[in-house]
Amino acid sequence: MAHLKLARRLQLRAAVAVTTVLVFAASLGFCAEEPHQLNYLAPGELNPVILLAPPPLPDSAEERADLNEVRAVYSAASSNDVAAARAEKAFSVFSFSHLVGPFFSSNNLPKTASLFEKVLSDAKLTTDRGKEQFRRPRPYTTDPSLANGKLETTFSYPSGHSTESMVLALVLADLFPEKQEALLAQARLIGWHRVQTARHYPTDIYAGRVLAQQIVRELRKRESFRKDFALAKKEIASIQTAARN
Repeated sequence: MAHLKLARRLQLRAAVAVTTVLVFAASLGFCAEEPHQLNYLAPGELNPVILLAPPPLPDSAEERADLNEVRAVYSAASSNDVAAARAEKAFSVFSFSHLVGPFFSSNNLPKTASLFEKVLSDAKLTTDRGKEQFRRPRPYTTDPSLANGKLETTFSYPSGHSTESMVLALVLADLFPEKQEALLAQARLIGWHRVQTARHYPTDIYAGRVLAQQIVRELRKRESFRKDFALAKKEIASIQTAARN
């Protein structure tokens, strides 16, 4: 009986210790499942808190200026801008098809689609980590008069749309260097649409562009990414050759 009681006490202590470690890890922005979710980047490798300057302080003159710009941009947005922003709520690399060409579709390019799905996932996880660490409220949370449409419950800084679209555009530009200017301009527009619908502050958008550059810089160092990128490049060349013939 004494041995049984001792074993139970040891099990209880072990459970408490594990719980304590998990809570501490969560407070630092880590997730126990993260190693299984990332594709090319290593867990904890890109820390947005280190890579980015923090957003404006709450109730500061800087934040008030940021919020005033949201109000001005939101008020000036056309119905076309708003429609485009809502259409971009969910996007993928094939949202850039109109710039690349009609051949650029997931049906034609399964290996390319797989590459960019992994890239987008890594970009999203990295951005989400930043959001949870900075925990900046959205503009419409600070100023409820900006609330419109279906509101999002995640945090604001950095912008996921800005980061993720720019990551896609930068990698696409490596595949289609002659279209780099148009691709990057489209990514910038996707980010800016988020200000036009009061989903983000301008500083959220700018931070996303900076984070995107860091993400792509790290992706290019990874052998697994370079291997998949080479397969995508070969697949694209093959479909382009077939289209010409």
